Amino acid sequence: MKKLFLFLSLALLYTSCSNSGRGGSETKTAKGDRVYGGVLRINETEQYQTLYPAAITDIVSYHLANQIYEGLVKFNPRNLSIIPSLAEKWEIDPAGTNYVFHLKKGVMFQDNGCFPGGKGREVKASDVKYSFELLCVDSKDNLNFTSTFKDRIVGADKFFEASKGKPNGEIEGIKAVDDYTIKIALMAPSASFLYALASPATSIIAKEAVEKYGINIKTGTGPFVFDEKSGADKIVLKRNNNYHNIDSLGNQLPFLDSVVVSFLPTKKQELDDFKNGDLAMVIGLPSESIKEMVEKEITDFQNKPPKYILERSTEMACQYYSFNLTKAPFDNVKVRKAFSYAIDRNKIIEDVLKGEAYGPGINGISPPSFKGYDITKIKGYDFDAKEAKKLLAEAGFPNGKGFPKVKIELNGSGSKSADVVLEIQKQLKDVLNVDVDFEVVALKQKLDDEIYARAEIFRASWIADFPSPENFLFIHYGANVPNDVTKPSWPNTARYVNKEFDKLYEAGKSAKTEEESYADFMKAEQLLMDDAPIMILWYGENYRLIKSNVRNFFSNPMRLRDYSQVYLKSVVPPAGAEKKEDKK
Repeated sequence: MKKLFLFLSLALLYTSCSNSGRGGSETKTAKGDRVYGGVLRINETEQYQTLYPAAITDIVSYHLANQIYEGLVKFNPRNLSIIPSLAEKWEIDPAGTNYVFHLKKGVMFQDNGCFPGGKGREVKASDVKYSFELLCVDSKDNLNFTSTFKDRIVGADKFFEASKGKPNGEIEGIKAVDDYTIKIALMAPSASFLYALASPATSIIAKEAVEKYGINIKTGTGPFVFDEKSGADKIVLKRNNNYHNIDSLGNQLPFLDSVVVSFLPTKKQELDDFKNGDLAMVIGLPSESIKEMVEKEITDFQNKPPKYILERSTEMACQYYSFNLTKAPFDNVKVRKAFSYAIDRNKIIEDVLKGEAYGPGINGISPPSFKGYDITKIKGYDFDAKEAKKLLAEAGFPNGKGFPKVKIELNGSGSKSADVVLEIQKQLKDVLNVDVDFEVVALKQKLDDEIYARAEIFRASWIADFPSPENFLFIHYGANVPNDVTKPSWPNTARYVNKEFDKLYEAGKSAKTEEESYADFMKAEQLLMDDAPIMILWYGENYRLIKSNVRNFFSNPMRLRDYSQVYLKSVVPPAGAEKKEDKK
């Protein structure tokens, strides 16, 4: 690994705040030497699942939705602070329970066939009310009520129980005062409420669009418009010419003509397309691929300006396996603990991931990303073969005798997950003498099977929806878990229920100060690890390769993507340098 980091240090030395891509149209200069025009080409290794805001649970759908829809507020991609979006300002009362949002005037829904003459109309407070009510409807397509408004907004729970598939009446805590003012009353103070309003789930959508398209809606107020000519192999997002936002220099946004998202299934294909000039960036590369490329293309990183920029950063992400607590043998806590002790996480990081991780997941589910929240105080599971064997014997399976065949289900997001499961399969056999099968399925099937508890173990990961340990603990909040196993459970797919954990989580969620909140969350997280409904593997870290002509693309630990201010600028090669393209 020392040799790898030597090459990485050379490449990273030339990192600047610029990035990359390839244009495909005429350009013109804007204020500040920024540029209009061009096509940003990127790739996702998984297909998106849905663009219906209430149903979005996967990261690819999240990335696309962020370009098409907007909420009252949004995250600043530079630092993840909350900034205005459809609301130009807001006030919060001293008690922290009453919010008043003032909408920006003149914001138009994207032109679409759902409107008379195909012309989008102005966004009003009634649209906010309608969108939020829709998010409080009890429906199989609504998977985000619990993470947004449940137990938060006055009357939301009552509205949800009475809805049975369609809006019914009004929510007491949501009032449209006039066309540009919306009031929201909370049941208790919530430090994360504004974060919830920055989620794609709380996007503002038009009633006309929902009535015409239902859950197939793909239109909002965002900087880019979904091109209906998009297919299974790629998604095209076109510039919204009526977008309401401007940048700090007064330039009308967005700059790009379009964003094209392809769906190459492996990182090798993605890297090949990047090197061929077909993609602007690659995010999430294996470190050995980085090493090989840096060694072969070192001048492309060292030139001034460089052709490529390499970034390496930690993420608010955790990789883990989730046990199905409704089925034997994982309804037994000793079995779950035995599995967690049997895994050598450092070996996985070194031999399988080739160092592409922040560190082994030997503490809790929260990554080491939140200042003031010291995860080293949480006792998790480090490799301990003796303790693993002891616990499995106490559970009734000495040396694995009589242990049933169980299956790990994972989605096919490249080769990394498959390589990891092979190593875990081997370690469990070596340490516990148990046989574990695995099956690689499409992401949609994996999510469905996980939600309906159809396998014993699921490969899972969580990337923060907002920058707080609350978001990671929410995954195992038990008050939302149905008693009936045939009913869906999301995001608590392990169906973990511990009333003391729930009590501490609720206390932390409504605490008045971050210090008080973190104290409750820390206790809750220790309880979670003691009960071991999940097997933490590692905390996230990412390598990113970006071409140097992409400007204003900001990497962040939440993998939040905002292309509204991205522009493409030609890079002048250093004097005397010969372009590789000229050699072809």
